[in-house]
Amino acid sequence: MSQALFGLFFVFLGAGMPIFVVLGLTAAVLLAADGSSLLLLAQKVLDELNSELLMALPFFGMAAVFMQRGGIARALIDVSAAWMGRLPGGLGVVAVAGCTIFAAIAGSSVATALAMGTILVPAMIQRGYPASFSTALIGTGGTLGILIPPSLPLILFAIIAEESVPRLFLAGVVPGVLQALMLILFVIWTARRKGYPPEPRMSRSDFVRVNLKALPAFAVPVIVAVGIYGGFVTVTEAAVLAALVAMLVGMIVYRGFTLAQAPAVMGHAVRSAASIMVIIAMALAFGHWVTESGVPAAVVDFVTRNDLSAWQFLLAINLLLLVLGMFLEVASIILIAVPILMPVVTALGIDPVHFAIVIVVNMEIALLTPPVGLNLYVLSSISKVPIGEVIRGIWPFIALFAVYLALITYVPALSLWLPGLVYGG
Repeated sequence: MSQALFGLFFVFLGAGMPIFVVLGLTAAVLLAADGSSLLLLAQKVLDELNSELLMALPFFGMAAVFMQRGGIARALIDVSAAWMGRLPGGLGVVAVAGCTIFAAIAGSSVATALAMGTILVPAMIQRGYPASFSTALIGTGGTLGILIPPSLPLILFAIIAEESVPRLFLAGVVPGVLQALMLILFVIWTARRKGYPPEPRMSRSDFVRVNLKALPAFAVPVIVAVGIYGGFVTVTEAAVLAALVAMLVGMIVYRGFTLAQAPAVMGHAVRSAASIMVIIAMALAFGHWVTESGVPAAVVDFVTRNDLSAWQFLLAINLLLLVLGMFLEVASIILIAVPILMPVVTALGIDPVHFAIVIVVNMEIALLTPPVGLNLYVLSSISKVPIGEVIRGIWPFIALFAVYLALITYVPALSLWLPGLVYGG
């Protein structure tokens, strides 16, 4: 039956069907073939969707849209330039810093790449940076949106694996900072070789003004961090507060949209959230069949029979996720792979929090690898740079990511130190 699963899945995918149709149709056909009730499946999926934690996803997504539309990105770019613009390759360094800060607000890779790229790609090209380098850099920096908390994929992982969201969020902090530092050092090294200039020195009055103007933008990450880790609110309540504060800051402080435009912005946010929820619903149906058919047990049996060690298993998973990431969307991969792989993770004694970060870093690479590479197409669309040119610029960053992935995979302390420090264990 597993051969039928993969055969049917790739036939539907090759036919060009949307991923939610592929997942739902594959599950329906295989369950019907097994004589299972599709009505019971629908009821089970609806029950699983009726999860308080799952409600955090659309609200964090809504916060990202309000931040993107509310002019907050410009304030974050300006404050990054004030502190880091004088470094070699100043505007490139500013791009990485801006992506890092926006990621701590948005929880979304696409929103981060879109918000930063809209402003910075034209500016970088005007300052003499190649279009391929500019788009690839911001696309890579944008992937921080799914690693640095509040990360939507980490919330998904928490729901499926029944892990603590605060622990997972903390686990993403050190790897996120490490990724940002690696990108900044790469930009500085490239700038010295290519002669990319630093930004002009900012006057003291402008420095103070820019920093004061950026302060309201930090309200969202502060509310999320203090609320969750202080135990004042649940993750879902923090998401609702983040969306509300992002709307008020974008509308009142930065005047990115008016009260009359707020419903249209909210409508865009709701449509984005709805598309994610449809994929999740179909992936849950698919995952239900996978679990019922005994695929996870078969995978555990395969690993134990072949005496695979933890490091060999993680290497195989990295290669598998690299291939899946070329064709599937991030949420789909997590919803399909995690139920299958978690029994093996438990059997091999791998910490599930560490494993979650390994998966998310693989998903970052998935956002950059053709032919899907969502961040590449987002940057190509907003900058009008041909997709082929964007892809040419991404390969040095993929090579950098390979080194980074090896570090995250085989040095678990990078993921586990901060959660252990805060929560113990």
